[in-house]
Amino acid sequence: MMIAAPRPDMFEAVACYLCGSAEATALVTAEDDLTGKPGRFSFVTCNGCGLSYQNPRLKLDHIRAYYDDEYIAHRKKTDWGVLTPFYRRAMDKHDRDKAALVSRYLTLGPHSAVLDVGCGAGTFLAKVKTRFGASATGVDFKDLSGLPWMQGVEFRCGLFYEQDFGARRFDLITMWHFLEHDYDPPRTLRAARDRLKQDGRLVIEVPRLDCATWRFYRERWPGLQAPQHTVLFDRKSLLAMVERAGLEVVEYLPYGAFPPYFYLFAGAAFKLLKGKGLNLDRAILPYFLGQALLLPVLLLERRLNLAMQTVVCRPATGKGGVR
Repeated sequence: MMIAAPRPDMFEAVACYLCGSAEATALVTAEDDLTGKPGRFSFVTCNGCGLSYQNPRLKLDHIRAYYDDEYIAHRKKTDWGVLTPFYRRAMDKHDRDKAALVSRYLTLGPHSAVLDVGCGAGTFLAKVKTRFGASATGVDFKDLSGLPWMQGVEFRCGLFYEQDFGARRFDLITMWHFLEHDYDPPRTLRAARDRLKQDGRLVIEVPRLDCATWRFYRERWPGLQAPQHTVLFDRKSLLAMVERAGLEVVEYLPYGAFPPYFYLFAGAAFKLLKGKGLNLDRAILPYFLGQALLLPVLLLERRLNLAMQTVVCRPATGKGGVR
């Protein structure tokens, strides 16, 4: 769907989400490299605490047009011709990697309650239900609950912190590439803290600004994903925001479940296309070929700080620290 470039009155100025300062320095101007929708979007770095964020940002009512069926987490297409088995294997591996990561920090079973914030198409929740028998709940402001694998998943449509889930309900809350989209990250983190059981875990994965692919691609870095990404976290700012929300860091990981190869591939493509948008139907074959060629490098991805970071938290007990 093609839309017009956003008008100036569709934007709003915002202060730093972490320290509240309005003083900031220009960082980079980005485009919607993924779908090619028009518009230029500015990111700044706070002069007070160093957090980078989009400013001005599109008002909430106007950002929804950028989360249409072209948006990568909402795509419903499953038939990729002869490459369909590779696609399905890659998608399933992503969810298996998420499940393996969270299983390092708590044991899930039929009595566990899991919430995925920004659940998108909900395939991780489907994996949680089938693999662990856990109770699965998802929230997103786009309703994809009609997808067949979402049967048996409790779904809420809207903003996470406006949902009445009750206090101390969940053993696990996950935010897989959600927090960088949020319009009020501190409020979201406090809401997650209050909805976790005292021995529960919150797992947050976001792109990492202080990484190799940011240095490679700058204004075409896939982690900018303008205008959907409102906040760009480096390690320091992510940990600071989490701890300020009353959460204790269990462990920080310089990688995630999301494949960093996507950022290597997409960043190179964005450099070539210069804002014209990435045609995923045409890109899927080069994507898998490039992944095969880079396999020796990708075997070391957890050591190379390519793109991702994950923080595992629990409600604070006054004995904070980072492992």
